[in-house]
Amino acid sequence: MAANGHVNGSAKEKMTPRERTLNALAGLPVDRPPVANPTSVATVEMMDLVGAYFPEANRNAEMNARLAATEYTEFGFDAISPYFSIIQESSALGCEMQWEQKDNWPTVRMTNPIWKSSKDVKVPKDFLKHPDIVAITDSIKLLKQQFGDEVAIIGKTMGPWTLAYHVFGVEPFLLGTVDDPAETMASLEALREFTTLFGQAQIDAGADVLTIPDHATGDLVSGEYYKRFLLEMHQEFAEEISVPIILHICGDTVDRMPYIAETGMAAFHFDSRNDPQEAMDAVDGKIRLVGNINNPTTLYARGPEEVRQEVYKALDAGVQLIAPECAIPLKTKAENLIEIPIAVEDWAAEHGMG
Repeated sequence: MAANGHVNGSAKEKMTPRERTLNALAGLPVDRPPVANPTSVATVEMMDLVGAYFPEANRNAEMNARLAATEYTEFGFDAISPYFSIIQESSALGCEMQWEQKDNWPTVRMTNPIWKSSKDVKVPKDFLKHPDIVAITDSIKLLKQQFGDEVAIIGKTMGPWTLAYHVFGVEPFLLGTVDDPAETMASLEALREFTTLFGQAQIDAGADVLTIPDHATGDLVSGEYYKRFLLEMHQEFAEEISVPIILHICGDTVDRMPYIAETGMAAFHFDSRNDPQEAMDAVDGKIRLVGNINNPTTLYARGPEEVRQEVYKALDAGVQLIAPECAIPLKTKAENLIEIPIAVEDWAAEHGMG
């Protein structure tokens, strides 16, 4: 094995989950495609199993690690993603929070934004020491102690576009992209420091990979907006950050996938609203894809056979890492998640892998 965790040469011998994940992200041979959700597979069922519940499991490192580990120990995925939500940074910055209970996601109340312009953006001196930041970095340390190099640990750090929604409010921020695009760029430049600070802290704690959610979704902005405001910044993240990056954007994103393919990031985590073959064609081999098993219909409401059909559809299209399309619904049944790696194993055997 190479020093960076990649396995060189043939992939015929069985790989560890970490090796499989890192090789796939690097475009190197694998014994089978990995299963790795770079957002979250936390469920109420697993909270009950291990005694780690929302909202505390978002804020307590030991509970967070205990719940995150079920992605590997109970579902058989090849990676563990301990940052379940998208609000740790925003909480640390003083946004008004709604923490909810075990069957609901914590959210940012965006009715009272904390900042109005780029001039207001300041990094608190103790940002990395805030309890909601430390919960994630300490969880990664605990997971690394427990699993070593056996399984990939995927950290997560919000991109500046997502942070802008939280600190400025969605509507004011989006209106500003039209009314004052220079100010929008200044805001994104100021916010990017949080992305790199928290990302590096997670790398230092032991993260092998980083997910950057940056929700410039097709529901809200055009592909040209992605090119105008984010492409260059994402290229810089890819150059500056020392581990593979998985970009995540929800929604219909096929119109911006050709731009995303130019970022230099390792992979793009994509939504089920994009057909796998169309997505593969759009990126044209320039970036790996992670996805795109449907959450609200297939994983939440249907059964293992429908899950298997979607896994095969993604693999037949050439999708390199299989995963749910986003953070899964909290009441998703375990049997549907367990079916994902089983289906991947069966597909790989049918195609002479492993």
